[in-house]
Amino acid sequence: MTKLSVNLNAVAQLRNRRNLPWPSVTGIARLVLDAGASGVTVHPRPDERHIRRTDVFDLKELLVAEYPQAEFNIEGYPSEDFLKLVETVDPEQVTLVPDDPAQATSDHGWDFTGKGNFLTSIVQRIRTPHRRISLFADPDAGEAGVAAAKATGADRIELYTGPYGGCFDSPERAEQELATLAETAHAAIAAGLGLNAGHDLTLVNLPAFQAKVPGVLEASIGHGITADALLIGFPEAVRRYREALGDI
Repeated sequence: MTKLSVNLNAVAQLRNRRNLPWPSVTGIARLVLDAGASGVTVHPRPDERHIRRTDVFDLKELLVAEYPQAEFNIEGYPSEDFLKLVETVDPEQVTLVPDDPAQATSDHGWDFTGKGNFLTSIVQRIRTPHRRISLFADPDAGEAGVAAAKATGADRIELYTGPYGGCFDSPERAEQELATLAETAHAAIAAGLGLNAGHDLTLVNLPAFQAKVPGVLEASIGHGITADALLIGFPEAVRRYREALGDI
């Protein structure tokens, strides 16, 4: 069983096209959590082009008041501003990503060997007994990368599944990407790291991913589920994604 955390960035980006309060980020959070999602994910960036700092605090307030069982996952590059935000909001999970502020979206994982000391100090700063730390990992991180990630003190890695998601028109390439992801997944499990996954996962490509990549505890899905929700609504989209993840 893989838990579903719904990434709300695409909802916020749609809202930000107008200086209006809809679609409501907290309103959609209610819909997905009422439909059975295990949590919500946000990735606030410095320019606030989608999730705003105010959204982060509003969501925390919502979760504490109405959904204490749900998990809040905050992703981001560990700048001082981001770290202070994490320390203030106190989410259940923090996912550290090596994004440049100018990037449109996450497109690569950490260089665990080159950034090991840097990541270790960050993990030590923000890890608490009730908060897990996940590190964004390239699909081909392999045993060496996984060992270096483990050495930072992190609890999990999140497999970057974007290259796999980009193979929608090439079954052969998709099989190759799945084999690479599976190799890193096996290495993480052997090292005692938990596994998350995210980026361009859809109802079409999730079945093969779930069949080939073992042990994924949580999938963070935003773009795909939002696109599907435009056609079928968020509650039904959550139901179908949970079904694809084996969470129903």
